[in-house]
Amino acid sequence: MHNTAPRTQLSSPPVRPVAFSNKKLAAAFTVLFLFALSGIAADVEPGFVSLFDGKSLSGWKLLGKTGGGYLVRDGKIVCPPKGGGNLLTEKEYADFVLRFEFRLESGSNNGLAIRSPMRADDLAYQGIELQIIDNTAARYKDIMPWQKHGSLYHVFPAKTGHLKPLGEWNQQEVTVQKRRVKVVLNGHEILDADLETVTDPEILTKHPGLQRQSGHLGFLGHDEPIELRLIRIKEL
Repeated sequence: MHNTAPRTQLSSPPVRPVAFSNKKLAAAFTVLFLFALSGIAADVEPGFVSLFDGKSLSGWKLLGKTGGGYLVRDGKIVCPPKGGGNLLTEKEYADFVLRFEFRLESGSNNGLAIRSPMRADDLAYQGIELQIIDNTAARYKDIMPWQKHGSLYHVFPAKTGHLKPLGEWNQQEVTVQKRRVKVVLNGHEILDADLETVTDPEILTKHPGLQRQSGHLGFLGHDEPIELRLIRIKEL
């Protein structure tokens, strides 16, 4: 004889959400933040590769300075006061998009070398130098327009007014393709230079680097502090 009493329906125990303490959440966000600062996070951008591992100057060569020209500190490349020299990539590049972040102090003065020869001096002329400088410093109040941040030194002046306040991180993108050089600073295009338009014989003689099709890239220190991070490149 079958038991006809209704069966009790068994139900699954309720799913309880996992509770995270504020301390655990803070720790998780700290890990993600440090991961981003390391430069590894740059690899998520399609086609880009990191030029800085966040731990060493592997892949770079320092010329014109010994000792503390550039240091690695807390996931950043640091040029300390009285530091500098030419810190160049061992690899050469022709056409590319370069992205990096930098932080200035009062009086900071550096430069971005593109299509540069591997040498210790005169890279503003033998290669191409894009200015990295604190436009607001009193000591630079009388500099020429082509010496201000983002300018192609001695040839093309950049637009001003888009640097963040001292101590804040700036984001910069530089696109070099054939004879064109573009600079975007914090989302604003500040330079669009066509090298083919340079016809002044004096400028061309003084700047043989304008004719270069490829070369090293890097940072040209002038004994003033600057911090750099998240340096990545996409070859075109």
